[in-house]
Amino acid sequence: MTAASMHTRVLRFAPSPNGYLHLGHAYSALLNDDMARALGGRLLLRMEDIDAARCRPEYEAAIYEDLEWLGIAWQRPVRRQSEHFDDYQAALVKLEQEGLLYPSFESRSEIAALVAERERERPWPRDPDGVPLYPGRARKLAHAERERRRAAGDPFALRLAVDAAVARAGVLTWNETGAGPQGQSGRISAVPQMWGDVVLARKELPTSYHLAVVVDDAYQGVTDVVRGQDLFWSTSIHRLLQALLGLPEPTYHHHRLIVDAGGRKLSKSTLATSLRELRAGGVTPADIRRMVGLGR
Repeated sequence: MTAASMHTRVLRFAPSPNGYLHLGHAYSALLNDDMARALGGRLLLRMEDIDAARCRPEYEAAIYEDLEWLGIAWQRPVRRQSEHFDDYQAALVKLEQEGLLYPSFESRSEIAALVAERERERPWPRDPDGVPLYPGRARKLAHAERERRRAAGDPFALRLAVDAAVARAGVLTWNETGAGPQGQSGRISAVPQMWGDVVLARKELPTSYHLAVVVDDAYQGVTDVVRGQDLFWSTSIHRLLQALLGLPEPTYHHHRLIVDAGGRKLSKSTLATSLRELRAGGVTPADIRRMVGLGR
């Protein structure tokens, strides 16, 4: 590797092939492409397809078609998360060997009942997405009992012991060249504790979004992560995992979200109008740029 290539800026667009792209995806993809060109860097494409039940080949094919129609060029090969479970497993093994992971065996309904019981006394803390923090009952299980239940095949989630992890990693920050939901920029203090003991894998699923995205960015040499403001506070957990796993720290740029008339983020789950529907209706790539505020 030459000295010049070592300093090449690398960006990535990482959709999930579980539906068709909409205007929100178009904005993020175009912004990544524009920034990569302005920086003289490279744009990579990654398929975040760990959810095998929802991700389909026809959606992946549609993503390629939409991006090519928009005039976006990316470097091959495309990284598919489903082809790299061994990488995520290696990261989990490292964290477990350092005593920073533990299995929890409660179902979602059991956790909800625990939270409801605690909330009879006082409000229970929520993470930035509004989900109640895990009550932590499994931390009290003896090691032998944990291993017995895992060996018996009981369903479990592998959780990060966040307090121990923060004590190990120390104070963490990140460089924000975009802006958070309240306009935060510059050097941002990471607060991983706001997420509680997050799930990093489950018995039936060998990774989570948080773990996979951190490992993928490192393996792909991503230097600049450009993504929506809805993921701003996820960066606290990502910085923690990077520190624990000895992975490099990218620069982060969180961008505004494209919202509907009611101010809600566009989403596949709410059946936001897809790019393929807009294209079929006569909308051009230049129109798309204007619609998302990137007209030129």
